[in-house]
Amino acid sequence: MKKYAIGIDFGTLSCRALLVSLVGEDAGAELACAVCDYPHGVMDKTLSASGESLPADYALQDPEDYLYALSQVVPEVIAKAGVDKADVVSVGVDFTCSTLIPVYADGLPLCFDPRFANEKHAYVKLWKHHAAQSYADRITELATKRGEPWIARMGGKVSSEFTLPKLWELLDRAPEVYEACDSVIEGGDFIVSHLVGTQVRSYVTAAYKAQYSEADGYPSEDFLASLDERLRYAARDKLSAPLLKAGSAAGRVTRAAAENFGLPEGAFVSVAMPDAHVAAPAMGVLRPGKTVGIFGTSNCYYFLSEEDIAVSGICGSALDGVAPSLYGHEAGLCCAGDHFAWFANNFTSAEVKIAASEKKMPPLAYMISEAAKKRPGESGLIALDWWNGNRNILNDSDLSGMVLGMNLRTRPHDVLRALIEATAFATRVIFENFEKHGIRSESLVAAGGMARKDPFMMQMYADVLRIRIEVVSSANLPSLASAIYSSVAAGVYPDIYAASDALASKVCRTYVPNEENSLIYERLYAEYLTLHDYFGRGENNVMKRLRALAAEVREQ
Repeated sequence: MKKYAIGIDFGTLSCRALLVSLVGEDAGAELACAVCDYPHGVMDKTLSASGESLPADYALQDPEDYLYALSQVVPEVIAKAGVDKADVVSVGVDFTCSTLIPVYADGLPLCFDPRFANEKHAYVKLWKHHAAQSYADRITELATKRGEPWIARMGGKVSSEFTLPKLWELLDRAPEVYEACDSVIEGGDFIVSHLVGTQVRSYVTAAYKAQYSEADGYPSEDFLASLDERLRYAARDKLSAPLLKAGSAAGRVTRAAAENFGLPEGAFVSVAMPDAHVAAPAMGVLRPGKTVGIFGTSNCYYFLSEEDIAVSGICGSALDGVAPSLYGHEAGLCCAGDHFAWFANNFTSAEVKIAASEKKMPPLAYMISEAAKKRPGESGLIALDWWNGNRNILNDSDLSGMVLGMNLRTRPHDVLRALIEATAFATRVIFENFEKHGIRSESLVAAGGMARKDPFMMQMYADVLRIRIEVVSSANLPSLASAIYSSVAAGVYPDIYAASDALASKVCRTYVPNEENSLIYERLYAEYLTLHDYFGRGENNVMKRLRALAAEVREQ
């Protein structure tokens, strides 16, 4: 009997469904893919419903986009694959996080209620919503002062991207929304609840983004009340649905979900996963020694260890977070492809546009090809990659980007190369931080569009990090991984190790360090570290002063 799974990846701008064969000679084959862009995209300037201008650092979405996209990609991917829908035995979901939605008990988002349709805080707060930074700072300060056990697991600092700062922001800035909602749910859990008819929560998402642990639960009521008495029962009242581990069955597709989204009724649905954490089994990385790297709009890295090691400055760590019975440590960059695209969209000269057009290439691809012709250090530039703040190891969304060394000979591709180099240097900061804490990587296993499509960038990373990089072939890693987890939930495979062995994507390209380049990058990296510490560790807070001044002027 044929058996298939559908993995559904909800990204920042679009939803992607992948149909995967689970058994037989073609086990692991990716039979079809379907993509749907979100109609409203990311609302970071205006609220679509009202036209209201949004403050700085807001990043909102309309949850109707998720349901619409789901209704489009599932029928399309089944039709493209040409399989019998009845043979689809399982569905897996992953989602960017922490992406929060205030909902009623029946799963209806508050922004669907006419009373709250024009209230910005009733909408989805995307992972890159950074307006809760002040709340994150106060949480970090109090948790450090009190010696809360979970703060060490978070690398010593709470990010504005996490659940609790956004929850507190909701309570403080829109108490009527906070009081009206029955829960505040992650995007992935929201989708799963619409598929199975009941609300469950992902243990992995809660562990990394809401400071949950099996031993202690969420941060204590006493701690929450010490932040704000109104928060005392926030975990109990707003985050109380059952938590399930990765690969668990959240339930089965209901008749209503089958009708709404084109899925077979009764198919198993696995508990949702974060969109980057989910990738390890699809990359064959379930044991210590290799690091997972997901290269996209942001870069995410996952390190594995057998022991519970507190690593400062990271996003978080959790037992069973990436692989069973191991501690998974998360770190990364909150801006990578995002700021390459930003540069191409805003600073492409007429000369570059003409040259790119003549070669029938997008301007960004053309500039990357020109940047690749330069030798390391040739442009005389160096950059800090903080266009969206710093996720690790400084964990500060108030920092900003910088390019140093420009002159009248500087060309656009020189600047772009400096930006790419900056992300490689920032990655090395993370790797060296892990090594300092006793977690060393023998190699990096990479996935994502940039990893597959840009050999220049991957070679640069190998040269800067001085490690071997293996790139896996799948263009749909999160979706593939979600399908793999769902195969375990459906009982097709007994555990994630067996499923990974049968279905994981294969390595398609390997990069090893070029020693000549590495020697030059050592010198550039030393300069990067000097700037990193000077601007990032408080010696010169000019970035924050400029940011504060800009906000002050905008509000006048």
